Amino acid sequence: MKGKITAVCISDTKGVRKTPCPSGVFLENYGMANDAHAERGINRQVSLLAVDSIERMKSMGLNVGPGDFAENLTVEGVELYTLLPGTRLAVGHEVILEISQIGKACHTGCAIFKEVGKCIMPKEGVFAKVVKGGEVRPNDPVEIIT
Repeated sequence: MKGKITAVCISDTKGVRKTPCPSGVFLENYGMANDAHAERGINRQVSLLAVDSIERMKSMGLNVGPGDFAENLTVEGVELYTLLPGTRLAVGHEVILEISQIGKACHTGCAIFKEVGKCIMPKEGVFAKVVKGGEVRPNDPVEIIT
């Protein structure tokens, strides 16, 4: 299954939406440089969300887009939440991510949950560790490698 990056997003504060940016530098065993969620040695260094997941929330009447669920990478063409932990993704021309967790508890006060009574992150948000670092840009390819 091959897809592509539709957005690279960053924030300098936890608990807020991320802002799309032209590119991101991903550091081995750390996460995205200058992102609030990056931390050495943790399992949730990078967050990913599929475009299809965002589209489902739009169909419920929400005006949302890339970064609104605090994901670092918005991906088209890969059903991310069906991947198993341990699956590796080649992202762009250098980066290798390893899926470490599918879903997470929706934190207290999640703006999306408050608005519609449902959030996609608990079941469809995907988290990964950075196995090999490098730069990622929108339109870069995403491919399952193991």
